[in-house]
Amino acid sequence: MKALSKVTRSVKPAEVDKKWHLIDADGLVVGRLAVIIANRLRGKHKPSFTPHVDCGDHVVVINAGKVRLTGNKLKQKTYYKHTGYAGGIKEITADKVLDGRFPERVLEKAVERMVPRGPLGRAQMRALHLYAGTEHPHAGQQPETLDVASLNRKNKVGA
Repeated sequence: MKALSKVTRSVKPAEVDKKWHLIDADGLVVGRLAVIIANRLRGKHKPSFTPHVDCGDHVVVINAGKVRLTGNKLKQKTYYKHTGYAGGIKEITADKVLDGRFPERVLEKAVERMVPRGPLGRAQMRALHLYAGTEHPHAGQQPETLDVASLNRKNKVGA
């Protein structure tokens, strides 16, 4: 019988093997998809996860503009930003963002708020590649397809 090791293995940045994942977000629920993406970006799906090292994978999301929100969130969820001037707070609802010029920002904000703040979180967010349509320039990296809808029946609206 092999004795259990009492040494915690910490992965060094040079030892990290980054893979590429492709997710089709058409019809998927925003929050549930964001959790899966954030865990892949952080590397929490790997047994060699180290909290202070960027050991996550690259995630390419296509059809990010076709994500779904459950309940009344489409009308009630608001995003705030400030212009920097006095009284310059602006708000926009989720349905206006999804109908606007950059609909992938709904998913980007959801994932961004699930990764750590600071230099490590910014480095992990650079591994997220969002595209509103079906085309992406990362075919050369041969990303493996991750079927999020089949992981749980609640991940896809109307399924």
